[in-house]
Amino acid sequence: MKKGDVDTGKPKLTEKQVEILRFLFSRSKPLRVFTVSVGQKTLSSELGVSRQALNIHLRRLRELGLIRTGRGFIDVTERALSVLGRQSGDAFIFLKLDPPKRIQAYEALKQLPVDKVYRVTGDIDVIVQVSQSMLESVLNAINSLDGVRETRTYVVIETLR
Repeated sequence: MKKGDVDTGKPKLTEKQVEILRFLFSRSKPLRVFTVSVGQKTLSSELGVSRQALNIHLRRLRELGLIRTGRGFIDVTERALSVLGRQSGDAFIFLKLDPPKRIQAYEALKQLPVDKVYRVTGDIDVIVQVSQSMLESVLNAINSLDGVRETRTYVVIETLR
């Protein structure tokens, strides 16, 4: 970094490296770690780059702490989510359900890529805890479920304790 430059905390990436990160994120399964289970041959073919070029980009992304690799998997790290403009904190979705359709809704909610699903008492029926990075896709899935009457979403901005 030159004198006078401001460190934004984001590494400088090529367009191809950002494209690879986006692609890996879209193919990942959230487990608090976003994992892609695909071989490099398949990955290079789908991205339209040679395996050698992919290896160079993956090595750089690994050096920057944006991915972790192993035999048969690539993990997209929390730092990569930041580079991609994705939030990695938590969000909570409060649901009101139609009473006759609750059981079906519970079963469908268990299949979503969320951290926790709580059945609760009070003026709501369910609380869903989800990573902010998955919030939009989870909300889309919930809004398409039969039996969901109302949703309210709360995003955590700071953990106080």
